[in-house]
Amino acid sequence: MPRPTPLPTPLLYSYRRCPYAMRARMALLQAGVAFRVFEVSLRDKPPAMLALSPKGTVPVLQLPDRVIDESWEVMRWAFEGSGDPGGWWQRAQSVDNLARLQRNDGEFKRLLDRHKYPERFASEGRSSEAVRAQAIANVLMPLEAQLRHTAQLGGATPCATDLAILPFVRQFAAVDPAWWAAQSLPALQAWLSAWLGSELFEACMLKAPAPRDGA
Repeated sequence: MPRPTPLPTPLLYSYRRCPYAMRARMALLQAGVAFRVFEVSLRDKPPAMLALSPKGTVPVLQLPDRVIDESWEVMRWAFEGSGDPGGWWQRAQSVDNLARLQRNDGEFKRLLDRHKYPERFASEGRSSEAVRAQAIANVLMPLEAQLRHTAQLGGATPCATDLAILPFVRQFAAVDPAWWAAQSLPALQAWLSAWLGSELFEACMLKAPAPRDGA
């Protein structure tokens, strides 16, 4: 009997510092899915990626039979495809965790952009202090309250929601580390610090080899 031809390894178009791409990479790694990475230059996006996903944002996961170009759906594919033995995806489907994800990808992402790039939104007339105060009240304090009761957003053990929100909190904290350290958010700060020191995050942030011409 002839052996079946093995399917090609999934290819992930990614950008190392993009929070959406980070959470996709962490999910693939945690789920034990083999994949290749093409590190995208945001100034010179590869035509092959744009042909797969004309919107031109990462991550884009090229599979033998389809393309997934939304980070949460990449995470779903990774965990569900592996059988989710650790319940990472299942715990993320609670009403509370889905609400946290929606708040993160909606309001918090908008506030993060204004925190990182205030000059782009100067016409709105909002101070950096006002932006940060809204983020703390509406997003960060609710996370703090949860993490004072459970070690992770998934409960005693982490879930896909932890991976999905982590990169955005990381970016928010990194804008002004001194300000972040002075905030009364001990549980959230400890959660973030532990994740940034984890083997999973370290593996996620390894630099991919530079793509070769024609690769």
